[in-house]
Amino acid sequence: MKKLVLGFAAAAFGFAAVSASAEEHVVRIGTEGAYPPFNYIDAEGNLVGFDIDVANALCDAAGFECELVVQDWDGIIPGLLARRYDAIIASMSITEERKEVVDFTEKYYATPAKFVKADDRDLDIPDDISEANDTLSGMAIGVQRATVHENFLRDNFGDADIRVYATQDEANLDLVNGRVDLVMADSVVLLEGFLETEEGEGYSFVGPDYIEEQWHGEGIGIAVRKGEDDLREALNAAIEEIRETGTYQEINAKYFDFDVYGD
Repeated sequence: MKKLVLGFAAAAFGFAAVSASAEEHVVRIGTEGAYPPFNYIDAEGNLVGFDIDVANALCDAAGFECELVVQDWDGIIPGLLARRYDAIIASMSITEERKEVVDFTEKYYATPAKFVKADDRDLDIPDDISEANDTLSGMAIGVQRATVHENFLRDNFGDADIRVYATQDEANLDLVNGRVDLVMADSVVLLEGFLETEEGEGYSFVGPDYIEEQWHGEGIGIAVRKGEDDLREALNAAIEEIRETGTYQEINAKYFDFDVYGD
């Protein structure tokens, strides 16, 4: 990928010396690496997924040289604020709570949340959230820690036994082992990362799609530190460019048979 141009590097990163070379600096991208099919480590140890391909395409479109940094999810915003990386591309929902501490680009995709249960469990979840809370009262629900899905469950399904996990894979494993009755996560993550795998045989979605802006935000965006408007706008322009050139659609088709960008 191309190197950063000096003018942008100086503006976005506050280089002290005018003589500093842009080639000495990369844009570091933080990601989780444990959220298939969006970002994960494959069998060969490579960091792959939709987020990763989008990150590389955006860096190429913006003329950046980028370095990917793997960070556990519950430390991913603190890592950004501590300047371990310059942006987060890790399927992060744009929420009002997060906008208090970081800035976001426009969305680069949007998909709903869902519950998953075992096929042999007789359960129907009503569309009405209050009624659904009554239905799930006392049931154990697995969810990844520090996600919009945890917040949504705690605020709307307080009568359930909500159990949090460091990764979605750990929550799914406890579902398979019978330690929880349901899991909740992004529907695509559950479909591609669990239901369509060998471990997910005998499990299926249950209940409605959930896209509640108060909890799920305005879609998935790229987080940057507050005030780093040059970087944010460069990434916004790159999102627009890869969608206009068809690069985004090619990446989408590599992973999905539907449009994850949403309306």
